[in-house]
Amino acid sequence: MKFHPAGHKIIRNTFILVIAFNLIGWLFVSHSFFSGLISLATLVVLVLVLQFFRYPDRKVAVNPKNIISPADGKVCVIEETEEKLYLKRKCLKVSIFMSPLNVHINWVPVPGKVTFSMHKEGEFYAAFKDKSADENERYCTAFQLADGREIMANQVAGAMARRILNFLKKDQQVTQDMEMGFIRFGSRVDLYLPLDTKLNVKLGDKVTGSQTIIGELS
Repeated sequence: MKFHPAGHKIIRNTFILVIAFNLIGWLFVSHSFFSGLISLATLVVLVLVLQFFRYPDRKVAVNPKNIISPADGKVCVIEETEEKLYLKRKCLKVSIFMSPLNVHINWVPVPGKVTFSMHKEGEFYAAFKDKSADENERYCTAFQLADGREIMANQVAGAMARRILNFLKKDQQVTQDMEMGFIRFGSRVDLYLPLDTKLNVKLGDKVTGSQTIIGELS
């Protein structure tokens, strides 16, 4: 199993802590039941950390007319709303909620040019709540398509996710087989799409990052 570079330091530190707690348990805890309990608990933590930072090998079918899912998870919001930060117009919003068990890599949803990139500080409400889209800490990225239209993808922090990584820079040319970023420990990604986008998903659908086609551009 491969692990994402965003997790290498955390994985290393987790291994060190697991070894340290087990040494303390077996050397200084006289009762074998409690030392065994420490070993079991640290093993569970290690497995959870390793699965969280797993790095799947995925082949991306590049198609400029398709909007690919930027994340693994479940579609939790589909609605018409106004994007007020940058696009400043009515959009079709599609939100994907990522649980701690999902792969947390975020992919570029459409090919084009990065026209807007901004980290916005905020709160840490549970990512599945509606107010998290406007009030939570987030990283906002807009992409300009070849025909001049723009879409936006917001990486939103959650109650557990306190660190958003974004790998893109303003004016950078991107393709759909590139990574947009990584969010640690549960969160969501909000897509703001043109109103005439033909959606291929519905509320409650499970989607796979870089694989599922969220919708088709007109």
